Amino acid sequence: AMDRDRNKALLLELQKAAGTGNDRCADCGDRDPEWASYKLGIFICLNCSGIHRNLPEISRVKSLRLDFWESNLIEFMKNHGNLWAKAKYEAKVPPYYYIPKSRDCLVLREQWIRAKYERGEFLDTQVCQDPCSAGSREGCLWKLGKLRRQFQKRQFLLSAREGVIKYFTKESKDPKAVISIETLNAMFQVDKIGHIHGLQITYITDGQTRNLFVYHESGKEIVDWFNAIRAARYYYLRTTFPNVPEPELIPRITRNFVKEGYMEKTGPKQKEAFKVRWFCLDSQERNLIYFKNPLDAFAQGQVFIGRRDEGYEVRDDLPKRVCVKKKKPVITLVTPVREFVFLCENDKKQKEWMDALNGVITQL
Repeated sequence: AMDRDRNKALLLELQKAAGTGNDRCADCGDRDPEWASYKLGIFICLNCSGIHRNLPEISRVKSLRLDFWESNLIEFMKNHGNLWAKAKYEAKVPPYYYIPKSRDCLVLREQWIRAKYERGEFLDTQVCQDPCSAGSREGCLWKLGKLRRQFQKRQFLLSAREGVIKYFTKESKDPKAVISIETLNAMFQVDKIGHIHGLQITYITDGQTRNLFVYHESGKEIVDWFNAIRAARYYYLRTTFPNVPEPELIPRITRNFVKEGYMEKTGPKQKEAFKVRWFCLDSQERNLIYFKNPLDAFAQGQVFIGRRDEGYEVRDDLPKRVCVKKKKPVITLVTPVREFVFLCENDKKQKEWMDALNGVITQL
């Protein structure tokens, strides 16, 4: 019992020790990890420990507080730790490779962990792929049809050198679509697509936002596609903006929407009936995009959101002379051109949307 208590105290000290990186999960960066892999010598969070548990050949996990730790394991943890592991297993992570955070979906976190420890993709001995070759890929993905009825297998071709991604139907020799890398974005949308490997690809065509919803049965395959798209985007940004510093380029490779969900909107005269729409807030492009349904191929419209000093603001009341029969929380988005009125389901949703919209208005 004395050994148990002493070793537990040593382990918890080690987890907080300065200069070790042990106070954050080695894989997703979550604070105060409560688990550890005693085979790899790293401290990890509960969620990542679940992934490690499925890799018994590479990793073995224990709880810092609930399990008994032998003295030799404490010694092993002392001689390794998160910064040591980072230097070894993340020595050659390419700048375009997406490093997941704790809030990211399971497939991203699992493939990051497998890439590091199982496949050794970023060890010092690996040769770094140049973004142009890494941004070239060919293969099949399941794509949702435009009418949202079913997913169909489609051949996709990504070429960083040509600056395009194309996809083909079985019948045609010519591509069904040729999409420029310039406006391309990709993000995982597991809940929306209803598949654990669901990926949303968004681009601009004829001034309109267009969505493609795809998945692959293999987690590795879909994450490889995602990082290949990122490599192609990185190659495009590097060549188009050679003088922009790397830390500024990286966040622009791909992005998630800062907020998505249903609101009701009225028309420009503000006398039209309110209609339920699915809204996506893209903070990088400063656009509030709306769709009839979450899985629609084309947006119905979008509202540009400028800065406060340009006359943009968000209010929680109605414009003068506008009456609403429904007793629902209101958001008025003021722009120099007109005022947009939205209704939210409840006060919590209203606050979330107002915070998100204010976040865009106040960003430089």
